Amino acid sequence: MAVLTRIFPFTSWFEDYDTDKLRSDFMAGITVALVLIPQSMAYAQLAGLPPYYGLYAAFLPPMVASLFGSSRQLATGPVAVVSLLTAATLEPLATAGTTEYIAYAILLALLVGIFQFAMGVLRLGLVVNFLSHPVINGFTNAAALIIATSQFSNIFGVFVESSEHHYQTVYRVIAEAIHYTHFPTLGMAILAFGILIGLKRINPKIPGVLVAVAVTTFLSWITGYEKNIKVDLSQIESDRVRTLVPQFNSYVEQNDALENLRSSINKAQLSRGNISKEICVQCHDYRDIESINNNATTEPRSGKALLLHNMAGLLDRHTAELKEDISKYRTEMHGYQFEAVKESDGKWNFYIRGQVPPGLKGDGGHWRIKIGNKKLDEKAIVLVGGGVVVGNIPKGLPKMALPVVNWAVIPRFLINAMIISLLGFMEAISIAKAMAARIHQKLDPNQELIGQGLANIIGCIGKSYAVSGSFSRSAINFQSGAVTGLSNVFSSCIVVLVLLFFTPLLYHLPQAVLAAIIMMAVVSLLNVAGFVHAWKAQRFDGITAIVSFVGTLIFAPHLEWGIAAGVLLSLGAYLYRTMRPHIAELSLHPDGSLRDAKRHNLQQCKHIAVIRFDGPLNFANTSYLEEEILGRVADLPELKHVLIASHGINEIDATGEEMLSHIINRLRQAGYEVSFSGLKDEVLDVMKRTHLYEQIGERNMYPTQAIAIVNIHPKAHINTDEKECPLLKVVHKDVYRFIIPTILSEK
Repeated sequence: MAVLTRIFPFTSWFEDYDTDKLRSDFMAGITVALVLIPQSMAYAQLAGLPPYYGLYAAFLPPMVASLFGSSRQLATGPVAVVSLLTAATLEPLATAGTTEYIAYAILLALLVGIFQFAMGVLRLGLVVNFLSHPVINGFTNAAALIIATSQFSNIFGVFVESSEHHYQTVYRVIAEAIHYTHFPTLGMAILAFGILIGLKRINPKIPGVLVAVAVTTFLSWITGYEKNIKVDLSQIESDRVRTLVPQFNSYVEQNDALENLRSSINKAQLSRGNISKEICVQCHDYRDIESINNNATTEPRSGKALLLHNMAGLLDRHTAELKEDISKYRTEMHGYQFEAVKESDGKWNFYIRGQVPPGLKGDGGHWRIKIGNKKLDEKAIVLVGGGVVVGNIPKGLPKMALPVVNWAVIPRFLINAMIISLLGFMEAISIAKAMAARIHQKLDPNQELIGQGLANIIGCIGKSYAVSGSFSRSAINFQSGAVTGLSNVFSSCIVVLVLLFFTPLLYHLPQAVLAAIIMMAVVSLLNVAGFVHAWKAQRFDGITAIVSFVGTLIFAPHLEWGIAAGVLLSLGAYLYRTMRPHIAELSLHPDGSLRDAKRHNLQQCKHIAVIRFDGPLNFANTSYLEEEILGRVADLPELKHVLIASHGINEIDATGEEMLSHIINRLRQAGYEVSFSGLKDEVLDVMKRTHLYEQIGERNMYPTQAIAIVNIHPKAHINTDEKECPLLKVVHKDVYRFIIPTILSEK
């Protein structure tokens, strides 16, 4: 039974399960679904995917994660940070929203799932400890700002091309918004913000997200918020626009051709088949194709491989140049605003605002050309005069199929897949631990890794992108009375019903409302107090958090560099502390304890040096300890005895043992006595195996510092003029009554 529960954790749900628990799970599942549906669509948009892919990600993953995870209240699905990381990973490889981009997103989810599942099976949940709290805090705060500012264009109803760095894109959006803002779009966003904030203050139990979606979708439908019209290119009265459209289409065709060539090369790399002359010619490589193919048979890893890599490099360069040209044309065409004019023959023509001929009256609108990543149909160019809505959502469940594995591109986002795996799991396990602590539930991090991994692996079969545990939805699930993971199964069932029957109701949902939902959701990620706390705890931790925060902002959309900077800094700090651990020279404090003399400004004994070493003694810090001990000895001309307080040494390696042996011999040859106190059993075991124990001598080893000082003190003070030794000096009478009896009793 125990084995069955371990393989299928959900079997433990039904112990003492009754109708009351079923009712609680059912109501919690419905409540979470009301938030999950609009949130998942918003997060899919953040990931660069069509909104309905968020519904696909809310279909299988929540139930799979619950069935095979450890937490009974954790709600899995699309989340902000993972969505942002997905977009950051894929944008350099493909254009957002395209078929290729979607395929990569599904493949990325598979890789994330495999990493998480493997870590869970191998019991490697502790690997997340490499991401320290300051690094995570710095990253999540920066990610929250990046996510929020990435929605500005949807809030103001403007379009700008993405820049190399996120802060440059934000600057462009703000500049464009100052020049032109679509006020109906801004109005929808403000209304959504008002509903979300207002209902949260009035009654947090009211599903504000659902209310905002319902109200704004109804207003969008009733007011004709979306105003699109298809026109022939000849109806646009602008010679420049009539020139730009064919040129734009030409560059898009070339880009599509190069993308197809890249796909052909990837297939050739995998199959090691012959390279067609067409591929080489179109890649501007005119070498002898027959000889290359012949050599490829005998030397498959030399000439042909070099050619493939060369062509792939050419493709990358040409693709980058084409995308830059496409971006310029798209930006220029987006900058034109048109007014509609009804001609005498009843036909509508569109003139650039401010250029309507005298005698003609424009409609006062702000029509713009709708441009994406595909060719414009010159016979049916779409002009947008209103706001942007979600649009058509395919009805029905996604087609179940294994994701297409493109081995050629996997290495390009392998590192990012690992980062998403770790960060996604950390987000999931942190909220799961918080809920488990409140209900005294036992949580297994490795089982949770397995659940999250299976959710991503099985989810990608249903066209899901990478998912994780959600803070907000988990809190709602918990507050709604969820008893078992069955509540998430009910949530997934609600999503299924929406996909099967209710997708037409979401057509008029404004994109600006989804942007508002995202911005409100990421507010919880902001944690300025975390920086202050880290700074107070350790100044270097505060610096690490700040570096992670600033690095993530500067390098965005390449978020992995911000995380890498923080991780390297925290590991560097750890290594520095390991190489230079704290070493203190002790003396008697007024409270009767031996403390750091320098820190507490205590007088020290001239004849006995009590040196405490805090940390493991290994190859990284042996030289530092040796230098410190010899330095302290040199500073005390009347020194006779060195006592090494060793209760802070928890381990010792061969280098540390060798150094101790060397320094003991060196000090004794110089006429100093050496003793140890408080050695741990693990350290003593090493000393006995290496015979260092005999070298030190059992008579020079003491269980406590107090016993050591009582035994060392008389001999060290023979023929000295020190009348009152600081190591036994009594400042207060009460201390005297306590210290001396204690020392004598220990002796």
